[in-house]
Amino acid sequence: MISYPFSALVGQDTMRLALLLNAVNPSIGGVLIRGEKGTAKSTAVRALAHVLPKIEVAEPGHFPFSPADLPNDAVPERSQKTIRQQVPLVNLPLGVTEDRLLGTINLEAALQDGRKTFEPGLLASAHQGVLYIDEVNLLNDHIVDILLDVAAMGVNLVEREGVSASHPARFILIGTMNPEEGELRPQLLDRFGLSVEVAGSRDKATRTAIVRKRLAFEADPAQFQSEYAAEEAALKAQIRHARELLPKVTLPDALFEMISEIAIAYDVDGMRADLVIHKTALTLAAWEGMRTVTPDHIRQAAALALPHRQRRQPLDESNLDPQQLDDIADRYENEQPREPESAPPEGE
Repeated sequence: MISYPFSALVGQDTMRLALLLNAVNPSIGGVLIRGEKGTAKSTAVRALAHVLPKIEVAEPGHFPFSPADLPNDAVPERSQKTIRQQVPLVNLPLGVTEDRLLGTINLEAALQDGRKTFEPGLLASAHQGVLYIDEVNLLNDHIVDILLDVAAMGVNLVEREGVSASHPARFILIGTMNPEEGELRPQLLDRFGLSVEVAGSRDKATRTAIVRKRLAFEADPAQFQSEYAAEEAALKAQIRHARELLPKVTLPDALFEMISEIAIAYDVDGMRADLVIHKTALTLAAWEGMRTVTPDHIRQAAALALPHRQRRQPLDESNLDPQQLDDIADRYENEQPREPESAPPEGE
C-alpha cells in the first residue's frame, strides 16, 4: 500500500516537528497528538514510518530484532545473517489484551511437545519501529500503563505460567486522541514525552493546498509519491545525520538552570518535564545540525513538553503562556554565542 508522503503534508508544523524529533531520539518518550478529527493525525503517523532509515534485522526471525538484540547462540553467523528492511508500523487495536500486547505461552508447542515456550506479542513486533495508538484515550488504562512502562524501560519483561522471558522493546510511541471523547488520566498524560494540539486550518490558501494535494494523491498515488521522492530522501538523510550528531551535542551549564526555572514557573509536578525538555532541546539542536543547545531550543522544547503536564480541567485548552517562555529565554540568550547552523546532508 502506497503511503501519503510525509514531505507532502501541509501545515501542522508543530505536529510534524514533534514526530521528527521522536524519530531522531525515541528516548524523548513519544508524542501525544490531541485534536479534532480530519486533521491528518493518522496520515502523518503512517507517513513518518516511511521516512525512517531502514533497520538491520537478524535473519531468520519473525520479529525486527537486530543481531545485537539476540543472544550469541541465536545468530551463529551474525555478520552474514542480517537483512535491512523498512521499519515496522504497528497499529495497536483498542481491544488488545495484555497477552497479545506483551506475549504469552506458545500453546501449539506446549500441546505438541510439552514445552513451555514464549510467543512474543505486539511489543516485539514494534521493536525498532513505530507503535501507534489511535484514540489512546479510549484504551484500557491498565493497558496504557503497561505500555508506557515498557516504552520507558525499552525492555519487555514477562513472567507467567512458569515462563520467564524478556526482549528489547524500543519504539517510537505515538498516541492520537480527540479530547471531546474523553481524557487520559493526568498520571498517564505525564508519561508521554511531548504533546501537540492540532486543529483544522482557518487559512483559505492552506485548506486549498491540502485539498489539491489530497485529490492528486488519490488520483495517482504512485505518481504523487514519485514527485516527492527527493524530498522524502532528504528527510531520511536529515534524520540519519541528526541521530549521528545527537551524542555530540552539549547543553551549557547555565541552560540547566533555565530548564529548572521554566518547570518551576509553570508549576509542573515531578521531574519528568525537566528531563524531557533536556532531551528534546538536545534533539532540536541535532536536527538543526548544531552541536550546542541554545535558549531558543529550550523554549521550543518546553512548548512541546509542558502543555499536557499543566493542571487543567478536561476539555480546557492549554494555558501555556508563550510570552512567559519568551521572557525567560530572552534572559538567557546572551549566556552563550549562537553556533551557525549547518545544512543537513543531501538525500540519498
